[in-house]
Amino acid sequence: MAIQISAILFSNPQTKESVYFDKFPHQCPFCQNSMTARTYQAFLKKEGFLEITYVCPNENCGRVFLSQYKKYHTIYEYVSSTTGTILSREFSENIYNLTPSFVEIYNQALYAESINLSHISGIGYRKALEFLIKDYLIMKFPEKEVLIKKKFLGNCIKEDIDNTNLKEIAERAAWLGNDEAHYVRKWLEKDVNDLKRLIDVALHWIEMEILTEQYKTEM
Repeated sequence: MAIQISAILFSNPQTKESVYFDKFPHQCPFCQNSMTARTYQAFLKKEGFLEITYVCPNENCGRVFLSQYKKYHTIYEYVSSTTGTILSREFSENIYNLTPSFVEIYNQALYAESINLSHISGIGYRKALEFLIKDYLIMKFPEKEVLIKKKFLGNCIKEDIDNTNLKEIAERAAWLGNDEAHYVRKWLEKDVNDLKRLIDVALHWIEMEILTEQYKTEM
């Protein structure tokens, strides 16, 4: 349902025009809480852009931010909001020690996703997956480090992973990761959220394997 608002013309601040936009932002970019934002003011910019100033209603936040909309036919559709507080994902100490590059790349992809760079974030998660799997295999087979670094990710998964559950999950994650880089998608019913879930499952199996070896050594 279209929402009506009276917007100030940027080129003529004394004039207002009634326009329609598609939706309010649903999350504060600073406190990250779900919200119904308070609308403060709207501005019509040149070349079919509408900018609306909002205030977060959370009493512990109350930050002001800007959302941008682009005109499509007769309605302005949401594009993005102010980049606020960027949250990084925390990983276990075992994962940090195993593959710091994975952690760094994953959080860069997460940042891209948080500012609506969806075409870039998917490729970033795919790269993070490769570092996770290869660093895991190098830990297990240090004598094969040079070979593992040179091999395609798919071949590493197929030929070097001996944990059946991890192999099957990593294989599916690689399929979706490749989709993020290709012109034509193969897995139309899946998206970057599925890729992230598969990475989570792969992390689980790797972490369980590391913990198992730790306790076998310590006790």
